[in-house]
Amino acid sequence: MRLIRYADDFVVMIHGTRDDAQALYGEVATVLAPMGLRLSEEKTRVCHINEGFDFLGWRIQRRRKRGQEGKWAVYTYPSKKALLSVMDKVRELTRREKHKTLALLLRSLNAVLRGWCNYFRHGVCSATFGYLDHFVWWRVVGWLRKRHAGLNWGTLRRRYLVNWQIRDGRTEMFRPVSIPIVRYRFRGARISTPWTMTQSGSAAPMA
Repeated sequence: MRLIRYADDFVVMIHGTRDDAQALYGEVATVLAPMGLRLSEEKTRVCHINEGFDFLGWRIQRRRKRGQEGKWAVYTYPSKKALLSVMDKVRELTRREKHKTLALLLRSLNAVLRGWCNYFRHGVCSATFGYLDHFVWWRVVGWLRKRHAGLNWGTLRRRYLVNWQIRDGRTEMFRPVSIPIVRYRFRGARISTPWTMTQSGSAAPMA
């Protein structure tokens, strides 16, 4: 088995059957009890890697490799819930009465988009970034058209959409498609852990 953890969130991945996984459920609860922790009934479940699961905003799932028949790979990409969450933030920020100027709107949007994209840049996310980029661009254009209802499309484009890039003076809209994707390399046993392996192969806490 392999433990993937971040703070008090973790996934235990095993090479075995569903019964093997169910057996570990009780063992995990026993390990957590002395720490004052317990498993969340709502968040804890047993599933096959081919079904996939969400973890810290990521969707982790094994799929067949495109163009390579018979080969499988585990993919990590932004979960649907994470994408919908950032889209809701964009909708909230692009409400007509929310900001007085385009520059103020862009500063608020850029902070949200940069943080979200930097978090997910290490996964399979180019398609998601492209979708988000398209969504945000049209939300801001919609905001502009409502804010400047008296301007025709040609004037609006020349004033705010130079080369189809949205800007107000020196403030330019951050584009999710512009961020480079750097795939995360699994470091395995090089990540420090308070647990050591016993002769039988089971985990034991370090003194």
